[in-house]
Amino acid sequence: MVEGSHLSARLTLAKLGIPRTTFYRWYDRYLQCGEAGLQDRSPKPKHVWNSVPAEIKRDVVKPALQETELSPRELAVTFTDQERHFVSESTVYRTLKAHDLTTNPAFTVLKAANEFKDKTTGINQLWQTDFTYIKVLGWGWFYLSTLLDDYSRYIVSWKLCTSMRAEDATDTLDLALQASGCNQVHVAHKPRLLSPSH
Repeated sequence: MVEGSHLSARLTLAKLGIPRTTFYRWYDRYLQCGEAGLQDRSPKPKHVWNSVPAEIKRDVVKPALQETELSPRELAVTFTDQERHFVSESTVYRTLKAHDLTTNPAFTVLKAANEFKDKTTGINQLWQTDFTYIKVLGWGWFYLSTLLDDYSRYIVSWKLCTSMRAEDATDTLDLALQASGCNQVHVAHKPRLLSPSH
């Protein structure tokens, strides 16, 4: 009916009340398998809806082989930025682990507790530092380096960076020392620094 109609396919389908996506899905199945392709099919998906396609996994492995010093987090950001296809840090890690491309860290990973064993009782006893990823369309990736006081939950210092180098974290620490005055007075116990591994 659609092929023989004097109207366009869009108008013909509109009069029949059939969405174009449905028609073209039927049409592709008809071209591939004939009338047998139009039989009812199980609505169950053949694959898990959120599984990463094999070709994407292969594309993730390529930069990992070229830039072996990058962490899974950095690879995920690089891949997303260059390939315009988002992959999570955990996906990159699982993919690299499946290809035996993860390295054993030179430190022991401790199980996280529900709370610190030695709780802070005042400001400037423990500072926490981290990077937050920010994607600005048309500009690229930026990284917000922050240093937070564990006791007050106050952000002592921050710096917007275009990279996640050690120097960027050090600059943020220097700003915190200036803002808190810890670099100008005698402090019996210097603030401890908690930094996640990247």
